[in-house]
Amino acid sequence: MLTYDPKKRITASEALEHPWMKEGGKASDKPIDNAVLIRMKQFRAMNKMKKLALKVIAENLSEEEIKGLKQMFNNMDTDRSGTITYDELKSGLSKLGSKLSEVEIKQLMEAADVDNNGTIDYHEFITATINRHKLERDENLFKAFQYFDKDNSGYITRDELRQALTEYQMGDEEAIDEVINDVDTDNDGKLITRSLWP
Repeated sequence: MLTYDPKKRITASEALEHPWMKEGGKASDKPIDNAVLIRMKQFRAMNKMKKLALKVIAENLSEEEIKGLKQMFNNMDTDRSGTITYDELKSGLSKLGSKLSEVEIKQLMEAADVDNNGTIDYHEFITATINRHKLERDENLFKAFQYFDKDNSGYITRDELRQALTEYQMGDEEAIDEVINDVDTDNDGKLITRSLWP
């Protein structure tokens, strides 16, 4: 773990398996939990366009990159339905030592529930809780841009964004129009060019 040469260091998942990182034979969840809660709060403050871009990226991450979060999702999804309900989120956060109020838990639930169906699915959970540095690497941002830029024109059009927002069920027509109008500030129909992508 303390090797100077980064190429010779163990991976993050290997580090979690190291005896120094384990308590009673299992890797401790405690250091990760506060970070996850902070990420969920940050995610709550994002606009829908950014949430959608992050969801596209999260869906393309490797199992290795999301290993710990997958386990956390499975721990919260107590009925094994593949989604986390409000009660499961509340119970899961409580088990992690969270002292959030009902209002704050409800806000987290609403923020992570990107498609507004009343539950948090696996990809929504990963999107809301993963370390932003993993999501915002250049190669991941480029993949997300390519997802939106269906015609490879170098910019995302209103129609391309509408198609993506509809596909991910990011709201009704009025909500989708609001997101598009927020992004297309100069009304030229070209919402975001590759050079302006985050």
